[in-house]
Amino acid sequence: MSLYFVTGNKNKFKEFRLELPKLKHLYKDLPEIQDLDEKKVLKAKLLEAFQYHSQGQFIVEDTSVYLDCLYGLPGPFAKWFMTAIDHEKLFHIVKTLGNNKAQVKTLIGYAKNKHEFHFFEGSMTGQIVFPKGKKGFGWDPIFKPDGFLKTYAQMTRAEKMSMSMRRKALNKLKTFLEKHGS
Repeated sequence: MSLYFVTGNKNKFKEFRLELPKLKHLYKDLPEIQDLDEKKVLKAKLLEAFQYHSQGQFIVEDTSVYLDCLYGLPGPFAKWFMTAIDHEKLFHIVKTLGNNKAQVKTLIGYAKNKHEFHFFEGSMTGQIVFPKGKKGFGWDPIFKPDGFLKTYAQMTRAEKMSMSMRRKALNKLKTFLEKHGS
């Protein structure tokens, strides 16, 4: 049975395909419920994937940003938060509040069927910095992981994928799929 990654983000699919070469892409922005519990958000997206395409196994993903200066917000609301403000404005918020520490987290949801769901998480800590770099997508220009001198947007795809939160979550998913013969 085919394994599909359901996303409207071609860049995310490219990163997933590096680890899962047989993965197929269903190009669709699924409706996203708003909830602080990322697993509830992903489960709803997985159930919607079965409505959209009835055959196969599905993967969906959500990446969240947790800012220390905002007590963990925007968290799973990061996509909408970044739609409302740009990179420079977010940098100025953390600078004004005097705390640029952040955690980024990727949560991958996998559904073998409509009743069996599994979740795989990867995270990184770092700082929100003034936008630097042209590569990547989303908030890559303003996130500099701890222990590195570059933002994600200054790194090559290989550099970023060697240690990113998405890579960590993907490694867990890949191990699970290999172990369970999916």
